[in-house]
Amino acid sequence: MARILVTEDIADGGLDRLRSAGHEVDVRAGLSPEQLLEAIVGAHALIIRSATQVTDEVLAAGADLVVVGRAGIGLDNVDVDAATRRGVMVVNAPQSNIVSAAEHTMALLLAQARNVPQAHTALVAGRWERSRWEGVELADKTLGIVGLGRIGKLVADRAKAFQMRLVAYDPFVSADRARQLGVELLPLDQLIAESDFLTIHLPKNKETTGLINRDLLLKAKPGLRIINVARGGIVVESDLADCVRDGVVAGAALDVFDTEPTTESPLFGLESVVVTPHLGASTREAQDKAGDTIADMVQLALAGDFVPFAVNVSAAEANETLRPFLPLAERLGRLFSSLVGEAVPTLELSFEGEIGGYDTRILGLAALKGFFGGISDEPVTYVNGPQLARDHGVDVRETSSTSSDDYVNLVTVAGGGHSISGTLTGRRGEQRIVGIDGHTFDVPPSEHMVMVTNDDRPGVIGTVGLLLGDAGVNIADMDVGRAETAGTAVMLIAPSAEVPAEVLAALRSAPGILSVAELRG
Repeated sequence: MARILVTEDIADGGLDRLRSAGHEVDVRAGLSPEQLLEAIVGAHALIIRSATQVTDEVLAAGADLVVVGRAGIGLDNVDVDAATRRGVMVVNAPQSNIVSAAEHTMALLLAQARNVPQAHTALVAGRWERSRWEGVELADKTLGIVGLGRIGKLVADRAKAFQMRLVAYDPFVSADRARQLGVELLPLDQLIAESDFLTIHLPKNKETTGLINRDLLLKAKPGLRIINVARGGIVVESDLADCVRDGVVAGAALDVFDTEPTTESPLFGLESVVVTPHLGASTREAQDKAGDTIADMVQLALAGDFVPFAVNVSAAEANETLRPFLPLAERLGRLFSSLVGEAVPTLELSFEGEIGGYDTRILGLAALKGFFGGISDEPVTYVNGPQLARDHGVDVRETSSTSSDDYVNLVTVAGGGHSISGTLTGRRGEQRIVGIDGHTFDVPPSEHMVMVTNDDRPGVIGTVGLLLGDAGVNIADMDVGRAETAGTAVMLIAPSAEVPAEVLAALRSAPGILSVAELRG
């Protein structure tokens, strides 16, 4: 059972899932920074939203932390670099609120175009100001989308229904992909010079903080209106306020601010500015999805399994082709660690066949997780595997190839003069060890395995079987391969239970037995 600290309001459904899995869920919302440092001690997981600041100091205090889960998309309140150094996985729920954020963008777009909140305020205050709050149509206007990611694409889809011309700035999207979306890519300066409305959908980082500033706004098309439902700090609020006052920008609608929560901003006193208190993800549907998703991600992380939405794992997400090979790669790494008995100067990871045509870095991380899990006393995850390799002075080399001589797919871990290879077979994708140190086998891996090198003569297999049988050890699987040295053979045995040390000693001293290696998977 793990202790999971929850410091902000999360949908009950997700927390109930964690409780049902047997975890202790400690909900302590509203902690001060000092209280958080005390509460994090002994926690294995931390679940937050946007208010909790997860600093290096917090991570240091949480020495038992395995994972930090952000129930939402943005991670500017988490020191991801510090978490990575400490081997703490950081996960989020990147798809939980994209529909809500896109819809709120459209709500603010329309509110800004038609002055809805200003007219409402005047009318309930007793003023009928029909002519004062004249708006503009969206049809035939140019919408500039800064960031054509998940939310930006949804906004583009919805804006098409309003017959808007769509242009975008995103250096990571190809022109062909943009054309498929019905969007024209432009440089940022040109985008702001041609747009009637500008909507922002970027993460907050060193490159994007302060991106929308006075220098850029001075290049804007007259009458530009700006919408930001992304992250505070991307727009310099004081610069935007000045440009609105000076008539350089016609208006703005913002859901996010540099400091949150806040009730003060230079934008708040401007009647052509619409503001909301970070409501982009504030729908029941989004909160339920975020809670459920982050619960699933945290549970996977605590179990040591692959986590699809881990943001600080240095690999692409495992697709449906690669995912079945993750347990195999991890098991081969663990078996290899017992085969060599120590860290090797160089660890060579090879992925051949169909899997070699994909980004196989996640398989490499799985192999590292297994290898260092077999030789290290500390918890090993997909996050800290590369750091452990550096700490142990192990040079990790990965190769991939779409061709394989004998197998559709083959995973090999090698180094220090040893190697072990495995594959998946049959409709159910069953694991098989197919090679160790140049010897060919076909044996399902097990937690405890024994490799016996012996004289290639009659009676040796019987001797091995008799010694194991007398000790009450059943052989679940076994295969025999010829050794490269003439006159010798190799047996790979998968017993149904761990072979006692005295039985291994008896095997080593039996006639015809040259060596016995115990492999732990």
